[in-house]
Amino acid sequence: MESLKFASLVLSPYRRSGMLGNRLNSPLLTIDSAAHFCSCKADLAAASSSIPLPNIRFSPSVTTATWTSNLCTKHWILRSTVQIENIITSNEDQSMWEACKQALSAFNFSDEEKDKILGKAFGLVHSPYWGEERKTEVPKFETVNGILDYLSSLNLSDDDLSKLLKKFPEILGCNLEEELKGNVKILEEKWGIDGNSLRKLLLRNPKVLGYNVDCKGDCIAQCTRCWARF
Repeated sequence: MESLKFASLVLSPYRRSGMLGNRLNSPLLTIDSAAHFCSCKADLAAASSSIPLPNIRFSPSVTTATWTSNLCTKHWILRSTVQIENIITSNEDQSMWEACKQALSAFNFSDEEKDKILGKAFGLVHSPYWGEERKTEVPKFETVNGILDYLSSLNLSDDDLSKLLKKFPEILGCNLEEELKGNVKILEEKWGIDGNSLRKLLLRNPKVLGYNVDCKGDCIAQCTRCWARF
């Protein structure tokens, strides 16, 4: 009888709210039902106390996203490596490619990152930046090294260049005289941007060095290389 009274007290709030339906509103609630309810409540309390919630680090969404990102990266590396190997077949081309990778050695890139940077810059790996205009070519050491030297002269440290190349690898495939130097001159003369202001701009938006058209608002479908984006 005492157990029945206890069950009645525990369940009284649910009777008033109707949350457990008509079955629990019945005055014929059995002792077994009450005991079962109390047992479930006790099991839940025990389970809750045994789980150290503050120390939980597992996040299914983050883990899934990381796994997916790693898978995509591995797939990209495999695909780009195959693309490059299909183009660079002669010993001469391979020597030129390795020399250009050596030019990037100061920036602590992995071999895969060097392949990605050079591949995107010279059309061996597709890049939306070029559209369909970039012809495939095996880069020369002098070309890559010349652009790196010029960028260094713009007050960019090796760490700056590392960030810039990751953000805009295609810069190595731009024309040094007509685009890089010409655009720096435009930024200085037209906008008064030079020195440290230029350095900050290049770290924020390095693609400005590759602009070579100005549609003046009348789009000519070369948006990635248009001054209208500046």
